[in-house]
Amino acid sequence: MVEMYSVQRYLQYDTLARNGLQHFDSWASTFGETVTALELAPEGTNYRAKTRFAKFYNLPELMQMFREVADIQTADMLKLPVPKVNYHNIKTKPSQIQTEMVAGLAKRAEKIRAKLVKPQTDNMLKVTNDGRQLALDQRLIDPMLPDDPNSKVNACVDNIYRIWEEHADTKAAQLVFSDLSTPKNDGTFNIYDDIREKLIARGIPAEQVRFIHEANTDAQKKELFAKVRSGEVRVLLGSTPKMGAGTNVQDRLIAIHNCDCPWRPSDLEQRLGRLERQGNMFPEVEVYRYVTEQTFDAYLFQLVEGKQKFISQIMTSKSPVRSAEDVDEVALSFAEVKMLATGDERFKEKMDLDMQVAKLKVLKQSYLSEHYDLEDRILKHYPQEIKEYEERIVGYGNDAKIASQHMPQGEDKFCPMTLNGVTYKEKADAGGMLLAICKENPLSQPIQVGHFLRTVQYIPVYPLSCSYVCSRLTSPSAPFSHISGNILR
Repeated sequence: MVEMYSVQRYLQYDTLARNGLQHFDSWASTFGETVTALELAPEGTNYRAKTRFAKFYNLPELMQMFREVADIQTADMLKLPVPKVNYHNIKTKPSQIQTEMVAGLAKRAEKIRAKLVKPQTDNMLKVTNDGRQLALDQRLIDPMLPDDPNSKVNACVDNIYRIWEEHADTKAAQLVFSDLSTPKNDGTFNIYDDIREKLIARGIPAEQVRFIHEANTDAQKKELFAKVRSGEVRVLLGSTPKMGAGTNVQDRLIAIHNCDCPWRPSDLEQRLGRLERQGNMFPEVEVYRYVTEQTFDAYLFQLVEGKQKFISQIMTSKSPVRSAEDVDEVALSFAEVKMLATGDERFKEKMDLDMQVAKLKVLKQSYLSEHYDLEDRILKHYPQEIKEYEERIVGYGNDAKIASQHMPQGEDKFCPMTLNGVTYKEKADAGGMLLAICKENPLSQPIQVGHFLRTVQYIPVYPLSCSYVCSRLTSPSAPFSHISGNILR
C-alpha cells in the first residue's frame, strides 16, 4: 500500500494536491490506520517495536484514483498457456504432545494479555512462531521428542516418494517449501535434513535430493537450476525467499509441497509461480498443502486466503471492499490463539463482539459530547449572536441613510471634515491632520477628535492601530500611513 503512494506521487501529484493528499501523513490518515506492535529484530534474538499500517480505509476511492494511471492485468486476465493446477489439502491428526503444547500456548497468551510477563520475555509474536513450529513438527520445540509417524512431515515424505516413483520415466521434479526450520549446519534438528534422510532411506539417490541453501552464488544457483530442468535433481527443498522469485525450473516440474504456510499471500503466489507458468511439459500439475489439525495451520491458511481475496478485489475490476486488515500482519491475537487451543470458534466471536461493544461505547460517548455542545450553542450562543447581528443590520442601514443624505454631489467633491474644531474642505488637509492627531495622542482611552458626515470620530485605545467612526454603530477603521488613504477608509 505504501508503494502505491510513491507511484501516485510520481504520476498523480496534481490529483493528490487537488484532494489535499500530496503529503504522506494526509494520505496515510485518509486511507489507513497505524499501530505500533512488536516484531522480530533482524538479528533474530530480540524484539523491537515497529509502527505500521494495521487497517486500510476508503479503498474504492483509492483504487478509483489509482486506476487513472494504472492498467492492472493479473494472470487470470492474460489467459496464458499454463498447466492446470490440482490442489490437494493433506490433513493430519495432531499427536497427544502437540495437543498439550497448543493448550500451553493458550496459557502463555493469557499471561501476556494480563501483562504478567515482560514483552521481552514473552509476547504474541513469539507464541505465534512457536505455534507455527509446533504445527510443522513437535521436534522443532524439543528435539528430544519422538518422531510422530502421522505428522505432516512424514505425509509429505510419502507423497514425494510416490510421485518420484510414478514419474521415473519422465524424470519429473518436485519443489518442497518450508520457511521454518531451514538447515543451519550446526547439528541442530531441522526438517530439511529429516526429509532428505527419509527419502534416501526409501531409495532415492542422494544426488537427486538437494537444498537451495547449498547454492550460495549466482553461478551455483544457475548450475543447480539446470540440473533440476534436466532431471538430474528431482527433489529440491528451499524457503520462499531463496526459492521463490527468480527460480526458473518449470520444465519438468510436476508438484510443489507447502510444508508450512507463509504470512503473506505474495509468498504463496511466488511458490505457485514456480509451477504454474509457461514452458512446463506437463498439462496438469499438483500443489500439496499440509495441515496439522487443531493447531495454527488451518487458521493460518484461512487468514492468508482472506488476505489474498482482499488483494484480488483491489487488483481486479471488482469494486473493492470499504476497509481491510493489513496483509503483512505476522502475529495472532489472544482471541485467535485461545480459539485454536479450545477448538471453539465462539470464543473468538465473543472477543470480537466485546471489542465492537467497546468501540460503540466510545462512539456513543463522542456522539453525546458533540450533541451537548451543539445544544449549548443552539440554546445560548447562537440566539445572542443572532441578536447582535440583527442590531448591526439595523445600525448599518441607518448609517447608510445618514451618509447618503450628507454626501456631496459629484465623485470628486469632498464633504468637509471637522477635526479639533477646525473644518477642512480638502481631502489631503483632512487626511494629514487625522494622521497627525493619531500620532500625537498615545492615550489609554478613546477621545473625540471631530465630525464627518454628522458622525463622531474617536482616537482608539491603541494609537496608530485604528480610528473609529461612531454613529448608530461603532465601526473600526485602520489608519494608513498615506494621507489620502485615511480619508478613503
